[in-house]
Amino acid sequence: MSIFFKDCKESVKAISKLLESNPRNYLLWIMGINNGLRASDLVRIKFSQVQGLKVGDAMKIIETKTGKENMLVINKLVHKALQSYVEKVEPDPDDYLFKSRKTNSHISSHTVGKMIKSWTASINLEGQYGAHTLRKTWGYHQRANHGASFELICKRYNHSSPAITMRYLGIEDKEVCRMLMNEIG
Repeated sequence: MSIFFKDCKESVKAISKLLESNPRNYLLWIMGINNGLRASDLVRIKFSQVQGLKVGDAMKIIETKTGKENMLVINKLVHKALQSYVEKVEPDPDDYLFKSRKTNSHISSHTVGKMIKSWTASINLEGQYGAHTLRKTWGYHQRANHGASFELICKRYNHSSPAITMRYLGIEDKEVCRMLMNEIG
């Protein structure tokens, strides 16, 4: 199971800073940690699908794994990263946002995993990281920093139950025990 950035916001900021000079990778990072979509769905997005979207706009996608409908939402950070990407890369409408440097296709989820491992190693993070790190980072921060319920995160992830979401985010008995140490009264 992948470990994600639950211990510090500084790690997220450090990777953001590390990637600022690479518009494609920075956009992947920002879009991933701000939307909670699978890497396999992010890499298939073409520029024409997001061209002209503004803050608050949403784009429908069909998840490759489940075939279920989901959406990508453009928040302020995603919009800013997208604008920077467009200015620096000048993509054609049919270009994938996360275009492979070797082929005319998109990068693979496997490549995303290798990139994330490289980024986390660059800032000396210990643990296991991969393609799911983007998605798990979003879920963790929504719950821990923004108070989102497991039910709401479950709906976003298109999981069939909150129990699956809890397992996915690594909620274990020791966290329940820590919670039970909270004194009331």
